[in-house]
Order: sequence, then C-alpha cells, then structure tokens
Amino acid sequence: MKDKINSFFKRMKPFIAVVFMQVGLAGMDILSKAALNQGMSNYVLVVYRHAVATIVIAPFALLLDKKVRPKMTRSIFIKIILLGLLEPVIDQNLYFLGMKYTTATFAAAIINILPAITFVMAWMVRLEKVNIKSLHSQAKIAGTIATVGGAMVMTMVKGAPVNLFGTKGNSHHEQGTSAINLHDSIKGALMITVGCFSWACFMILQAITLKTYPAELSLTAWICLLGTIEGSIVAMVMERGNNSVWALHWDTKLIAAVYSGVVCSGFAYYIQGVIMKDRGPVFVTAFGPLCMVIVAVMSSIILAEQMFLGRVIGAAIIVGGLYLVIWGKSKDHKSPPPTVDDQIIPTKQTTNERSHEKENSDQEASQPIHRVEIP
Repeated sequence: MKDKINSFFKRMKPFIAVVFMQVGLAGMDILSKAALNQGMSNYVLVVYRHAVATIVIAPFALLLDKKVRPKMTRSIFIKIILLGLLEPVIDQNLYFLGMKYTTATFAAAIINILPAITFVMAWMVRLEKVNIKSLHSQAKIAGTIATVGGAMVMTMVKGAPVNLFGTKGNSHHEQGTSAINLHDSIKGALMITVGCFSWACFMILQAITLKTYPAELSLTAWICLLGTIEGSIVAMVMERGNNSVWALHWDTKLIAAVYSGVVCSGFAYYIQGVIMKDRGPVFVTAFGPLCMVIVAVMSSIILAEQMFLGRVIGAAIIVGGLYLVIWGKSKDHKSPPPTVDDQIIPTKQTTNERSHEKENSDQEASQPIHRVEIP
C-alpha cells in the first residue's frame, strides 16, 4: 500500500509542479499590470526581476549542483547567452509592452497560442513524438487546438453573467477591456505573439541545452544572470536620459519585481527545466491556458469581478483539451522499447560465450589422452 502511494505521488509531481507554476504566473500578471499602470518601465521591471532571481538562485546552484555541474564549454555558454536573450529580454519586454497597450486578461488570452507554437517547433526538431496514425498523437494535436480555442472563447465570447460561488461582481474589468482602442489591441497582440515565438524558442533551446548541461539550478542561475546583463543594456538604451525610472520604493513596483523574480523567473525556470528533462517542452506549455482560468477565478472571488458564461465555457474546453494532451503524453512517457545497442549487447555476449565454450572443447580435444594399462 505504501509503495502504491509513493508511486502515485511520484507520477503526480510533474502535474502539481506545473499547476503551481501557472498559479505563480497568474499572480505575476496581476502585480505586473498594477506596477506598469503606476508608471514603471517594463525594461526596468525585467532587469530587476532577473537580478532578484539571480541573487536567490545562485547560492543554491553553487551548493547543490557541485557534483552534477559539468564543465562549461564555449558551445554551452553560447546557448546560455541565447537563452538569456530569448525569454528574459525579448519575450518579457514584448509581453509587458503588449500588456501596456491592452489588459492583463487580454495578454493572458493571447499567450495561450504558446502550446501550439511549442508543439509544432518541438515536432520539427524531433523533441516531440508524433505519429498521425497513432491515437495518442491525434489526441495531443486535438488537445493543443482545443486549449487554444478555449482560451479564445474565454476572450471573445461574453454571454450571460454567472454568479460564481454566490458572488455578485461588477463589470468594470470587462468595460475596461471593451474600451481598448482597436489599433492598440492589434499592436499589443502582435507584440505578445512575437514574444510567444521567442518563448517557444527558449523552451526548445532549454530542453536541448539540458542534454549537455544537466544542472537545472546552475542553468537557471546563468540564464537569470545573463538576462540581467543583457536586459540592463537594452534598458539603458531605451530609457537613456530618464534615470528616475530606476528608482524603487516600498510599493507595488518593488513587490512586482521581487515576486516575479523569485517565483516566475527563479523557481519557474528551474521547475520547467526539471520537468522538461523527463516530459519534454510540450508538457510544460500545455498547462499554459490554466493561467487564464486561474486569473478569471481569482478576479471573480478576490476582486469581485463579474464572471460570464463565455469564460465558463472556454474554461471547460481548456480542461478537456488539457486532458487530451496529458493522456497523449502519458502514452509517450511509457518505458521506451530496447534500443539497438541493448539488443546487440546480449547477442554479442551469447556469441562470446559460445566461442569461449568452443575454445574450451577444442583445448580438451587437443590434450593427449593418458591410458593406464592394467598389468
């Protein structure tokens, strides 16, 4: 019984980890939007976020990865430089800029194209197994499409108001969303979409880098450090002559920088690195649409914002899509068949054993037979 419980928790660890990560990202959306509304520069927010993450993660990496950290090579270092540029600099700045032009909910909805982009890219570089004739591969494709479609339903379809858990919210948030200028919406959506491509490239490259540098904490620390350096260069160029943007006080700006650095850069990079080594990048990004569901539920309960039928239907589609992806990935996660080397080795061993037996028999046959004559 104890072994069954341990086995169950071992199987559930990846699911619990990615759900925890999505909850953390949902909190970041709310705090970051509040900080940006107070005039915080998105470039400065990105720099402070990764500076905090570096300070938090680096000591753990130095101590815990001492035995598993491989030697740094030029190839690995170039990959880490690209990782620090793709997600910490390009993706996050474009995401926050897109959020400035729109809303946190709109940004969370658009970013749900990430699972589809990552799935196609992982398929192209053969990190994801896809066989069109296979039922579980068809489930992964259908589930990915469903999660994106459900996110779009949550955004585009309003429907009748729903009182979630007996709460009666207000429609202030929805009015703010509808009041967005169409030009700003298109501009923000394009920025977030380009950011999603950059994030997908980051996920793929991280999975590839972990094969030659299998030290998740150390890799996270390097990404955050180089992201801080590269982000600082971009921020100094974009905010030149405006030194006041670097000032921090005991307010939402500081909370957003610390929270997003610790939870969404430090721990999130580490968690997704650990999971990707075992389950691949598609498994991690497939849970992305949960972030929007969590934001919708949290805003309805905590902020008393009105929940609408369209969001409920979209959430149900997302859950169904996630189930299909998870089911398909569970079939891929089964123990792989024996490799060619595994099949050759026993054959070689058998051949060697037979040769050894033959040599022994030949030696025995070649030895002279001593006859004992009885007088």
